[in-house]
Amino acid sequence: MNILELIGRDRPLFDADVSQHEHQLSAMISGGRFLVIGGAGSIGQAVTREIFKRGPHTLHVVDISENNMVELVRDIRSTLGYIKGDFSTFAIDCGSKEFAALLGAGSGYDYVLNLSALKHVRSEKDPFTLMRLIEVNVLNTVKTIELAREHGARKYFCVSTDKAANPVNMMGASKRIMEMFLMRASLALPISTARFANVAFSDGSLLHGFNQRFAKRQPISAPNDVRRYFVTPQESGELCLMSCLLGANRDIFFPKLSEALNLARFSDIAVRYLAQLGFEAFECASEDEARSRADELISQKKWPCYFFKSDTTGEKDFEEFFTERETLDMARFDSIGIIKNAPEFDDALLQHFVDTVASIRAKLTWDKAELVDLFNQMIPDFAHKETGKYLDGRM
Repeated sequence: MNILELIGRDRPLFDADVSQHEHQLSAMISGGRFLVIGGAGSIGQAVTREIFKRGPHTLHVVDISENNMVELVRDIRSTLGYIKGDFSTFAIDCGSKEFAALLGAGSGYDYVLNLSALKHVRSEKDPFTLMRLIEVNVLNTVKTIELAREHGARKYFCVSTDKAANPVNMMGASKRIMEMFLMRASLALPISTARFANVAFSDGSLLHGFNQRFAKRQPISAPNDVRRYFVTPQESGELCLMSCLLGANRDIFFPKLSEALNLARFSDIAVRYLAQLGFEAFECASEDEARSRADELISQKKWPCYFFKSDTTGEKDFEEFFTERETLDMARFDSIGIIKNAPEFDDALLQHFVDTVASIRAKLTWDKAELVDLFNQMIPDFAHKETGKYLDGRM
């Protein structure tokens, strides 16, 4: 599968920048001790591979998905093999006592990279998933930064998202709030982060869903009015690694992508995807038609597709990596831009967020409106788009 061709590009983004800084990256990694949190997810696996292949002294990976962790190890052993350093995985939650015990058991880590996140806009739909989104994306980040600092870490990296720039959904807003907490934490420990777009074929993504639907001989469904930026899994790992090792305190790295050249429609990707597999995309008028004609069409080397206009909560009309209020460095790298941040934050507002979340959690049940209101208090220009329709209502 040619991923670059599917997403409308003909070359990798960061080859020149990685090549130019390879000696520095390899030197920093070869003697370093690394902890990757959320390392069994798609981006986490990509970051882990980038570190592993440069021979670290220590590389420990934490993730709650033991099955994905098994696949991570099998994949690395089957491609990169082995290193002299200590490569170990731990199937634990980064918000747990077990995680705190892990950090206290050894000699600490030089670099802690946090790739754990609830990343789906579909988390909009109920207060219970939203509360876990807050726990994972904000509160666990604060906890792991403090533990990293206590145990002597030199640098902390945490992945953000393009959806944190002028957020319209709760997931993006949670990452924007996380960035606020990062500014405060950066006074005690150097921190950098990265915003980037959709990772093509990452677990749970729509493109990953194409693979699942194809394997199960099921129709493919995709919006025909949504255009998005994409990076490959390897590019996501390279960008995170570059930010962690080469970013200054409070830097946010992002890919330089061109609106004219790099935005792609999901429906167009679906057509190219099926063509690469030897099938013609056959557009159906409804989900029912696509389901009912699947066997008939597939036997004719045609694949049933339902393309539709997006109307679900949290979808942004366009993607952006920075706002007009942010200061940029566009000169340091060929394909990477940097948002330069001063340590500006409202300590009282951050404490209000923590206290309000604790107050809501103490209740027997929760109301989504309370959480949306809290996010509006944290981000006054938060343009939350509530349509009453969610991705779980789509094929």
